[in-house]
Amino acid sequence: MTPQQSERYSRHTLLKELGEVGQEKILAAHALVIGAGGLGSPVCYYLASSGIGKITLVDDDVVDRTNLHRQILHTDDRVGELKALSGKKTLGKINPDVTVLALTERPDESRLHTLAADATVVLDCTDNFASRHAINRVCVANKLPLVSGATLRFDGQVSVYDMRRDDAPCYSCLFSADQPFQDRKAAEFGVFAPVVGIIGTIQAAEALKLVAGIGESLAGSLLLLDGLKMEWSRMQLDRNPDCPVCGNNAAHRAK
Repeated sequence: MTPQQSERYSRHTLLKELGEVGQEKILAAHALVIGAGGLGSPVCYYLASSGIGKITLVDDDVVDRTNLHRQILHTDDRVGELKALSGKKTLGKINPDVTVLALTERPDESRLHTLAADATVVLDCTDNFASRHAINRVCVANKLPLVSGATLRFDGQVSVYDMRRDDAPCYSCLFSADQPFQDRKAAEFGVFAPVVGIIGTIQAAEALKLVAGIGESLAGSLLLLDGLKMEWSRMQLDRNPDCPVCGNNAAHRAK
């Protein structure tokens, strides 16, 4: 680390579990963040402020005034701008040493494989099942850790699907790609801004732990938040041997 970096991250390196070795791993890491909205905002804030080496931020949407109460990467004067580009501006002010690649696109599965090729960790900050399942399939195929979050109304959930572990379930083990799910969006049901911030911050924490190699991740667990009662619950997730994505007979396991 440079002298400036040593000063900036000194409160990290004081943590015996992290130290200089862990911080160096963070500085060398590349996070692929899909979605620059409510979840992507706190995710990117804390990844950038913590010094992650590179963020690839992917989003094809534009900033709308209805986003601003929770999508804190963006400001009122950027309404109408592409979210990925707006996010890059904000992150450049938070930590100019972090490389931010802003992609104003909605990648298909083939493109996701290309984007994930040199990623250290993937963070799913999207709001629809089709994207989540595509991201999950890419992470399973490439054995990449995936940090996934979701929020609606006063509720949130977050988990890690760490496909580097042979016993880890994937997203499809919990929400089977073979089953129909109805997308429920904030535009229809509403969302409480602080809940989005809480879940996104946990996603960032899990990603940083994964790249630094410290602590225990949420792999194998689903953490659920009831924001009205401010109560947490935790569900154990088991790998489904018949999962069409990561199960024993899945196509990628036959390669």
